[in-house]
Amino acid sequence: MSDENTQLNNPLHGVKLVTMVETLVEFFGWEKLGTKITINCFIADPSVNSSLKFLRKTPWAREKVELLYIEVERRKAVKLKKKDNS
Repeated sequence: MSDENTQLNNPLHGVKLVTMVETLVEFFGWEKLGTKITINCFIADPSVNSSLKFLRKTPWAREKVELLYIEVERRKAVKLKKKDNS
């Protein structure tokens, strides 16, 4: 399998970290996001900029954000599909 095919199957391909954080904040809000992923940049004086700085330096936290983002996008797609079939 080529790298191009791998990227086509990657749900994060072309998605910027800022988009992931903004989507999660919009979906959950800072407080609930801080309970889902317990990191200070989501709990204590949260902001997109502070979150981006931390996540860019902390691979384990970024991975958690990426996984939660994929889950949220799948939930939204299922909800949209149900709505379209109604």
